[in-house]
Amino acid sequence: MKKILNNIFMAALLIAFMGCSDDYLNTAPTNATGAATAFETTENAAMVVNGLARIMVRNPSSTSVYQQGLGGEAGIKLWYGDFTGNTMTIPAGTSGSYGPTVDVASGNLHDNTSSPITSYPWWYYYQIVSNANSVLKYVDDATGPDSEKQRLKAQAFTYRAYAFTQLVQLYGNRWADSNNGATPAIVLRVEPTVTSLALSTMADTYKQIYDDLDEAISLFTTSGWQRDKDDFWTPTINVAYATYARAAINKLDYAKAIEMAVKARAGYPLMTVAEYKAGFFDVNREWIWGGYTSADQTMAYYSYHANIAYDGYAARSTASTKCIEKSYYEQIPATDIRKALFLDATGYSTNATNGMVLDNAANKPLLDFVKAKVSGSALNSNRIFEYMQFKIACKATPGIGYLNFFRSSEMYLIEAEAQCKLGTPAGATRAQQLLVELTKDSGRDPNFTCTETGAALFEKIKFMSQIELWGEGFDWFMTKRWNDKIIHKSYGKGGNYHINYNGEFGPEEKNKQTWMIPLLETDYNPLAKGLAN
Repeated sequence: MKKILNNIFMAALLIAFMGCSDDYLNTAPTNATGAATAFETTENAAMVVNGLARIMVRNPSSTSVYQQGLGGEAGIKLWYGDFTGNTMTIPAGTSGSYGPTVDVASGNLHDNTSSPITSYPWWYYYQIVSNANSVLKYVDDATGPDSEKQRLKAQAFTYRAYAFTQLVQLYGNRWADSNNGATPAIVLRVEPTVTSLALSTMADTYKQIYDDLDEAISLFTTSGWQRDKDDFWTPTINVAYATYARAAINKLDYAKAIEMAVKARAGYPLMTVAEYKAGFFDVNREWIWGGYTSADQTMAYYSYHANIAYDGYAARSTASTKCIEKSYYEQIPATDIRKALFLDATGYSTNATNGMVLDNAANKPLLDFVKAKVSGSALNSNRIFEYMQFKIACKATPGIGYLNFFRSSEMYLIEAEAQCKLGTPAGATRAQQLLVELTKDSGRDPNFTCTETGAALFEKIKFMSQIELWGEGFDWFMTKRWNDKIIHKSYGKGGNYHINYNGEFGPEEKNKQTWMIPLLETDYNPLAKGLAN
């Protein structure tokens, strides 16, 4: 365990940074050159910062510890955001390498400190933290323009704040359960050296996140830097604002969440109807920040698209088709374009235990429709289920595509939630307006209206958040913040989960829906023992 932890925290970018021709993967192999060379010039330092983008879409198979599907943000979105939530179902039973999805979805691994599933986010996000710390430690001594140093430091602060924000959601309690921030959360490492540190409190963690983002915003402003038009993966001031908004809404800091959500989406108008239906594999005007798995640096079966896309050529997308949970589908109005992104099998015969569309003559029109849609993929008629998703496709097989980390829709929904939670008439009116802008004015549902107030308005915001962001890795994070139950109903219980996933648990169960600090940390750093360990 100590060896694994040391691999996370060694000086700068010790893993995964292979040289290649395009700017996106233009990274420095600092394990061979050392920090002195890596930060000798701002040009070299820029390659180190680019390497941080590569971590977020990296295949972890070389570690021989983590399995298929756990690849940077792709793994976080699917395994920790969607499999564990209420809106994505996997109607087929799972076995072999798919087996952990049952335990993940059922919350059975939250207190299993030795499980690779428990340790993966810790391992992954502290890679980002450690390498961002190296940039912040050494870049001021590099040869190059001050404006470039400011830009690189701004990006490093943003990366570190983003990683801490994700970690505290996973391994910290809800803010509402934190005794006003007094409960322990995560280890706040802000130096590139390996040290034994106790868990910091929730309050100190959010203070560090806020401080990092304040510094990033100041440095972005001073540097005067602007991202190239085709550069989607490099953090900007809007990414810092978006990270701030996400952190603030989880801290229940509604005024800050509103301020930052508005700033984050400036210049990123909502996508058109055509863009919404285009498969979520390519950048459009709404996407603020993300990553890309290219053909020459593909994550193959570890990528997000390989694991979820309806036309993905991977066992996880064909044998374990991803579907929307039945009750959520039924609540989407027929006039909403998002309803058509899931398979309506009304009038066709399906398997009574798992919803699989039967391969018979009567079902031929529906089967032909699906087969034409997934032409060229590995999907076959034995794996077509009612409510299967058509929202997310591949740019190319087996799972190539752009992956968004932030888009402006999330910022609309964060502001709407914060405005609603202010509990004022003006806040309710603004929340209503935001939902109308997001849904009706964008063309998602031309018939949409919103007149609800109070608790009913909050429920509507929650539903619109789950439908708008379906499959993008938000569900569990939002459900935890909202203090809601996780409810998985099998076909026998009126839902469309496989029976292996059937069950429900409340917000106080499963270690308060909080992942415990893994042995990966505590075996090396006994001071980090905390939170129910």
